[in-house]
Amino acid sequence: MGNPPSVITTPTTVRGLLRGLVDRFAHLFHELGKFGIVGAVCYVIDTGVLKLCLAADVNPILAKTISTVIAATIAFIGNRFWTWRHRERSGLHREYTLYFIFNAIGLGIALLCLWVSHYALGSVWSVFQSDNADIVSANVVGVAFGTVFRFWSYRRYVFRDQTVSS
Repeated sequence: MGNPPSVITTPTTVRGLLRGLVDRFAHLFHELGKFGIVGAVCYVIDTGVLKLCLAADVNPILAKTISTVIAATIAFIGNRFWTWRHRERSGLHREYTLYFIFNAIGLGIALLCLWVSHYALGSVWSVFQSDNADIVSANVVGVAFGTVFRFWSYRRYVFRDQTVSS
């Protein structure tokens, strides 16, 4: 009985495979990096405005809505004119409208996380009704889920690559 054939894996082969993957997805990594930088700046703005609103005793849902609208406006500018500036314009009105529709869905994701934490869990455990719990549920959990959705939708529908047919 002979041994089954084995795949010979050398460091050169592995490096070649990794290099091929990096080359194939380099544009995606580049866009993702820029999207992350814009997102990080806007996350700080969003969290700061949310904290200010909560400190002013604004309702948590309204506070999150206000902070998201401000941060999203700044993010649109950063993404349109930096992250995806290399893509053809398909009309500012179209891009702006789609951007805010998808952003509203992303806001809905964050608000759902905040509502579950503040109202559903908060009715059982009062610790979930604190400002810190509201920030974690909206701006950590909600933003994480919303960011995945936003990157996909912005890239796919708002700032489309006109050279690739959908």
